[in-house]
Amino acid sequence: MKEILIKKIKNKELKVAVVGLGYVGLPLAIEFAKSGYETVGLDIIEEKVNSVNSSTNYVADVLKNELEEVVSSGLMRATIDFSCIQNLDFIAICVPTPLDHQQPDLTCVKQSLKFISKFLKKNSIIVLESTTYPGTTEGIVKNTIEKNSSLKCEKDFYLGFSPERVDPGNCRFKIKNTPKIVGAVGKDALEVIALIYSEILRGNVYKVSSPAAAEMEKILENTYRNINIALVNEMAVLCNKMDINIWEVVEAAKTKPYGFQAFYPGPGLGGHCIPLDPHYLSWKAKEYGFHTSMIEASSAINDGMSGYCVDRISKILNKFYKPINGSKILILGVAYKQDVADYRESPALEILEKLKNLGALVDFYDPFISICVWKDQMLSGVKYMDNTIVGSYDIVVITTAHSDVDYEMIAKNSKVIFDTRNALKNIEYRDNIELL
Repeated sequence: MKEILIKKIKNKELKVAVVGLGYVGLPLAIEFAKSGYETVGLDIIEEKVNSVNSSTNYVADVLKNELEEVVSSGLMRATIDFSCIQNLDFIAICVPTPLDHQQPDLTCVKQSLKFISKFLKKNSIIVLESTTYPGTTEGIVKNTIEKNSSLKCEKDFYLGFSPERVDPGNCRFKIKNTPKIVGAVGKDALEVIALIYSEILRGNVYKVSSPAAAEMEKILENTYRNINIALVNEMAVLCNKMDINIWEVVEAAKTKPYGFQAFYPGPGLGGHCIPLDPHYLSWKAKEYGFHTSMIEASSAINDGMSGYCVDRISKILNKFYKPINGSKILILGVAYKQDVADYRESPALEILEKLKNLGALVDFYDPFISICVWKDQMLSGVKYMDNTIVGSYDIVVITTAHSDVDYEMIAKNSKVIFDTRNALKNIEYRDNIELL
């Protein structure tokens, strides 16, 4: 099997499937196709499949011309029909793994495995890229495939885990040039899977001893960020009490050439990864009678930042003899991070909801998001910003530091601003600006 697969890889004869055509799967599928491998994108959402086949891009980090090129060349197509797997050699699983009441929800992974098992042929490779807890690949994935097919791992198919490292909006590091971690069941599988990724990526491929090590590595990455952001958020709260500018403190600490990496405070954590992934480990740790106290403490701090921001907004309004109830408040930015159109787990929406529950009249403006769905409610944003609109609000709350915003105009025309992202750092006149 090893020799057969290596030959296919080298001769560009390997046929690839990417299951899940979201912000991870679609860019990965395009990289395979760009490298000369016949690639099929699989998804249960027909709208995504149709978009791919018509070269209609819906992922911000994908270049439209690259999608058009691989589709028009015939190297990439999409389908909802999983039976095509019987003719394919390499299957990458890139489906969502959300949390359900602080427990991992592997429904999408299990559903994908059910379809894959039905059609998987001998001499195939399966790689899970979805973030999960250590033990998923060698437990759920391996057992499901072997149970629902006549194939045996290492003998009939290779199995591995290679965590996605997508950072939406990052212009410097994308799938192509980000180092890739690979863990697999058996040395032959590790060699073959590492070879595949080395053929399509410019970044180094780093091999670890097992899928569990690769799964733990991914969780460590995001737990590291979760904990360090919690630290600086806690420092921000303390600095405010002590009348010290936390942003100035971080910038000063950055001057040390060793032993310090800058993290910045904010209104809370958003996105699919950092707020959620550490909970996979906390959940799994309970099997071993281990309490992940640092993870849980950091999550509590970060989760509490939206409430802290609402409290700060209330105190700022009180200075102008205005209660939250009845005040007009503009939330500037509902995306979870700068310059993306993704509002998953966005703390801005938590703040918006809390303010509305207290009787505030809340609107939002985001240059990337005009409509969003929050807890089954459709929210429509303000369509544009000008000096009259900005000046009509009692307070402007900056929750996302998008680049495409006229901050000079915002600062000049706002009655008062609560800047949770230090977006106004270059504004000289600051009498109406309060920082997190």
